[in-house]
Amino acid sequence: MKEMKFISAYIKRHSLKYIMGIVALCAVDIMNVYIPQLTGKITDGLETHTITMNGIWHLAIWILLLGTGMAISRFGWRFFIFGTARSIEKELRSDMFGHLEKLSMRYFNEHKTGDLMAHFTNDLAAVRMFLGPTVVTAFDATVMLIMVLTRMIFYVNAKLTIVAVIPLLLIMYGDYFYGKVMHRRFLEKQKAFSDLTDQVQEAVSGIRVIKAFVQERKELAAFAKISRNNQDKNMGVVRARALFMPLLDLIIGVSGLLTLLYGGYLAIAGEITVGQFVAFNQYISMLVWPMLAAGECITFVSQGLASLRRVCVIFEEQPDIVDGEEVKDIEALRGEIDLNGLTFAYPDQEDVPVLEGLRVHVEQGSTLAVLGRTGSGKSTLANLLLRLYNTRSDMIRIDGHSLCEIPLAVLRRDIAYVPQDNFLFSDTLEHNIAFGANWKDKKAICEAARNACIHSNIMEFPEGYETMVGERGVTLSGGQKQRSAIARALLKDSPILILDDSLSAVDTDTEEQILHNLRENRVGKTTIIIAHRISTIQNADHILVLDEGRAAEYGTHEELMAENGIYRSIYEKQQLEKQLNEEGGEM
Repeated sequence: MKEMKFISAYIKRHSLKYIMGIVALCAVDIMNVYIPQLTGKITDGLETHTITMNGIWHLAIWILLLGTGMAISRFGWRFFIFGTARSIEKELRSDMFGHLEKLSMRYFNEHKTGDLMAHFTNDLAAVRMFLGPTVVTAFDATVMLIMVLTRMIFYVNAKLTIVAVIPLLLIMYGDYFYGKVMHRRFLEKQKAFSDLTDQVQEAVSGIRVIKAFVQERKELAAFAKISRNNQDKNMGVVRARALFMPLLDLIIGVSGLLTLLYGGYLAIAGEITVGQFVAFNQYISMLVWPMLAAGECITFVSQGLASLRRVCVIFEEQPDIVDGEEVKDIEALRGEIDLNGLTFAYPDQEDVPVLEGLRVHVEQGSTLAVLGRTGSGKSTLANLLLRLYNTRSDMIRIDGHSLCEIPLAVLRRDIAYVPQDNFLFSDTLEHNIAFGANWKDKKAICEAARNACIHSNIMEFPEGYETMVGERGVTLSGGQKQRSAIARALLKDSPILILDDSLSAVDTDTEEQILHNLRENRVGKTTIIIAHRISTIQNADHILVLDEGRAAEYGTHEELMAENGIYRSIYEKQQLEKQLNEEGGEM
């Protein structure tokens, strides 16, 4: 089974701890199985008046010593087995998070956040139970069963043992069907939990939209439906256990009844002593745990394997973007970019190219502006330069090298990127700005913030750079989030900077100051500015106008204005809007 092959690598790394835990577990069982024999001796001695008070004290001390040894050994197996299961859970969680970081954007486009969260919580918890309590119940139940049956046969009576054990064999038959039912129902339960987690995550993330559109009741109804489904699937697991456990108790009760009747008869007939009869009943009580453990073990195994299968699916997913055999030993980028007939379509829409036939040369240290209507492929171009998606070989070259020849670590280290969504982490402003840098120099952070025109705003906050911005930067305005993201990119000080519509939420005066700071501080470094406003890009060295993924126009601001094409049309519309807004403001 591939799931067991996968998890065995983790178990092998901790095999010594597991062995120590199992040894301690066996020690508990060995000591535990001798206690009924000692109590049986005391009972027989009292009945036949052949035991003295010293003898009782002697046997009592042995029972006390065995109890002490059991307590120490019980701590040992809990520490080694349960502790190891926790360690493996931590390693799995870290490895899974690291693996997710390597996966390509396609994977995250196809999978919901809530489902991934369920893998990190419920699924890994079930795997931990499989690696901890399952090991304990399986070994403990097996060892205890063998030792107790051995003592029952050789110390008490073989015929009585057979009569008592026959009903217990029915449990093995029921275990098979119970395991299959539990496995199926637990998979359904985990899927329902994933849906529930995803619903909560989306609702919380979009709470402002929900409130703005007064959709609280609708969302509550949707949540109630998913919550009911989650409850139903959980109840399916509960019902299976609720049915199996009483049947288990019934079978154990029948075994106890047969023991009482036939064992009493044998004691009266003189085939066994009263002490042996007392010991045998204690042994039957000891058999209850292995039988109950069998049901628990089946539950843990079914749930653990179901969750492990879901975890393995993530690890089986391979990233589309990796360093291939053609990668070269390139230590740094300069910033010269060539687009050689760049054509690209997303994997799920291969017959609809987003970009088609782009041919552009960007010299090192120059500024390229990209303009176009919504959906013209501007952000896709940025994603391709970062190699978040693959293109055909040689369609994009940096410093004369194809993207696939440049190590991914070097490519993304030497490109600073400000995406459209301006994502900020739920952390301090200082940590958000310093996120992309490998060092945290407060002076450099402040300088980057000044160049992004956010420093003065930060200093107005009561806690300054230590201000917590909330989830996704929710406590900041749109313009403040944009400028914080720009500061983060400027601090990185990479040879290539890409601004993807990153000045749309700032006023024109602030925009002009930021652009001025960029020109002064990025001399000799390449900058790509994607924007909708011509005021943002008119001073760029070259302007690329995209229209439905094609290069409609290319040149400087003056050249494009002279062409009387799309660029000029957009410019005149924006100028008219600006004029109308100014007149409206004066009124």
